[in-house]
Amino acid sequence: MADTNSNNATANEPTLTVDELKAKLQTAEQEREQFHDLAARTKADFENYQKRFQRDLAQERRFAHLPFAADLMAPLDNLERAIAAAQQAGEKGPLATGVGLIQSQFLDALRRHGITRIEAKGAAFDPNLHQAVMQQPSKDFKPFTVLQVLEPGYLIHDRVLRPASVIVSTAPVEETKEGE
Repeated sequence: MADTNSNNATANEPTLTVDELKAKLQTAEQEREQFHDLAARTKADFENYQKRFQRDLAQERRFAHLPFAADLMAPLDNLERAIAAAQQAGEKGPLATGVGLIQSQFLDALRRHGITRIEAKGAAFDPNLHQAVMQQPSKDFKPFTVLQVLEPGYLIHDRVLRPASVIVSTAPVEETKEGE
């Protein structure tokens, strides 16, 4: 009885012409190509997502200690002020030497983690690295040259952790003649 049902199923199906079969085959091939293209694009999108995720993760790891490093800037500034005050007072004893060594160790530790000072004095003013606090006329330096560093700036790898606070030169003020 099972055999008669299978014979009836084929007998009940309408017979397709060769042209209709070719059209169905062409439609099926087009759908296959569309799904193949979709799968290839999805695979490429996923690979791009993985690369982007890995790149973002590496960046996050590279700059993970940025908030901690920013918090260390104030104690580092205070060490520098203590050394400057000791030098100004003519101190050369063990306390002044010890504070200088601590600052040196501090800077070395920061350097090992990609944090470096921005060398600003005498350099051309760069608004990406420097924060101009004052301007001062100067005959000795070209305009927009850093004359003095008030507070050192720091980079963490290639990003500015803190810009250097600087005094920048301007063109000298010309004196006016009397009677004008």
